[in-house]
Amino acid sequence: MVSARCKLYIDIYLHLALNCFPKVLNKKAFNVIYSMAIKPYLCDMIQEDFQFYKPCKELQPYVRYYWVFKSNQPLNTLTFPIGCPQIIFHKQTPLYIPELKTTQSEFSISGQVNYPSHLYADGNVEMIVVVFQPYVLKAFLNMPISLLHNQEISGYDLENAKLKQLATQIFNYEDTNSCITIIEQWLLSRITDVLTSKTTCNLKKIASAIQQLFIMPAISITELASTVCLSKKQFERLFNELVGANPKEYARIVRFQKSLKLLQHYTEDVNLAQIAYQCGYTDQSHFIREFKQFSGYTPLSLLNVCKPYSDLFNNPI
Repeated sequence: MVSARCKLYIDIYLHLALNCFPKVLNKKAFNVIYSMAIKPYLCDMIQEDFQFYKPCKELQPYVRYYWVFKSNQPLNTLTFPIGCPQIIFHKQTPLYIPELKTTQSEFSISGQVNYPSHLYADGNVEMIVVVFQPYVLKAFLNMPISLLHNQEISGYDLENAKLKQLATQIFNYEDTNSCITIIEQWLLSRITDVLTSKTTCNLKKIASAIQQLFIMPAISITELASTVCLSKKQFERLFNELVGANPKEYARIVRFQKSLKLLQHYTEDVNLAQIAYQCGYTDQSHFIREFKQFSGYTPLSLLNVCKPYSDLFNNPI
């Protein structure tokens, strides 16, 4: 999750709060406007409330990490496509996503997305999140992950009794370490149940292709398919089934995330054309156009509102 101090909003909200105060009928209404003004500043503070957990050795090929976030402060956070599906347990107030006009379920599953979104909460947030490798969630849920594309669905809506039992256990425990242990036990049991030799072979093929994509974001889909000994059609079908996005779209997410990584260390000595080239964009205008589609900002305007961070190309543990 990428946090942003949305300075563009602050002046607007403060202007409303200060100049329209005489017209505000009650103190509660004023506080709403004022809290909206200060929410973006909280994004730097809340980073201190994150805790990251490393998966056990057996699960590291499948799970990138777990993170836990607790806060009793209002939350207004901008998030970008990260390229990894997640299972989310909300032990307090779920988050509202205005772009989807929905509030997350207390037990939510997030697939691949190709747009930026905001997350809102009025406080009392406690989340436990499992961040998977891009290509493995199907093995644990036994369903095509393409069905989760641009979706936030409730885990309760899936016909998966064992998954629902996991959620019940998590919500019955208060201790975070115990919850992580329960999640790991469930994941390990699923590996034993569902990872057949064919499934393992398919996972390895897509994992290899994605690693190649990380190194060469401009590689063609035909070349990528050939590296794992599949026809283009076979590769696209398998990729979409396991990753939840077609290879071309996922390559765009990889390029975007790689550009965020380079922008983390942006200096005046580095120009956007250099970043565009390193990330596999055809030119600078192509880079700016796609970057804005995934973030809502141009690269330079994003630098003015937050410190970029790449979830896909950084490992917090």
